[in-house]
Amino acid sequence: MTESSDILVHTEAGVATITFNRADKKNSITEAMYAAMADALAAAEQDAAVRCVVFQGDMAIFSAGNDIADFLEQVQAGSPASGERPVWRFLRTIAAFPKPIVAAVCGPAVGIGTTLLLHCDLVYAGDNAAFSLPFVNLGLCPEAASSLLLPQMLGHHRAAEALLLGEPFMAEAALEVGLVNRVVPPAECNALAQAQARKLAAKPLAALMETKRLMKAGQAPQVQARMQEEGASFARLMTGPAAREAFTAFMEKRRPDFSHC
Repeated sequence: MTESSDILVHTEAGVATITFNRADKKNSITEAMYAAMADALAAAEQDAAVRCVVFQGDMAIFSAGNDIADFLEQVQAGSPASGERPVWRFLRTIAAFPKPIVAAVCGPAVGIGTTLLLHCDLVYAGDNAAFSLPFVNLGLCPEAASSLLLPQMLGHHRAAEALLLGEPFMAEAALEVGLVNRVVPPAECNALAQAQARKLAAKPLAALMETKRLMKAGQAPQVQARMQEEGASFARLMTGPAAREAFTAFMEKRRPDFSHC
């Protein structure tokens, strides 16, 4: 299993908890963290003692999405569409994970910090949670099959507002559209997710897994196909002028100018 001090994995009472542990960097995700999460999910799938998985951050931040500096370094080192890169392996793994996944989200959940929730079964949010999908603002397109799953969940117009404008929406709005199950004070969020996960872990695993499989069976092939399509589009856009301007502006700490993109 890939080890990373920025991802903590703890298993107790049938629940494997995957914790973002990089709060000083706003829990932004590196390739090493994607690898660690993909490995943790693969191990949880094979471990008969694990009946449920929980993703969590801390009370102030869930995840700021990709670590931009690490992301750019990895892009320069190889193709962003390579199926062997940890980020794509993580997305395939979480989308196909057969056991229940619960998430506890407090504070900002940016980019993949939001799209990974589309592959969770129960999501609980602190009332300080803020979800955002700023892919277009970076000259890119959505990932994690969010271009398929968000319109199904939110309807076209709300999904378009989230994906085309990329503006944050808060916990109560996420509750209204069904992205989260319940909104609680941040200090209660992780504990609630753990309590719900333990309820799931006490149930018969075969019945849990078959129920989840049946709920997702109709969309599973579409999800994998859309991830592949998004990956190809993402790779193409990554080399375009808008993405170059967006990332240059980010590193220079200025507003991007897309007037010629």
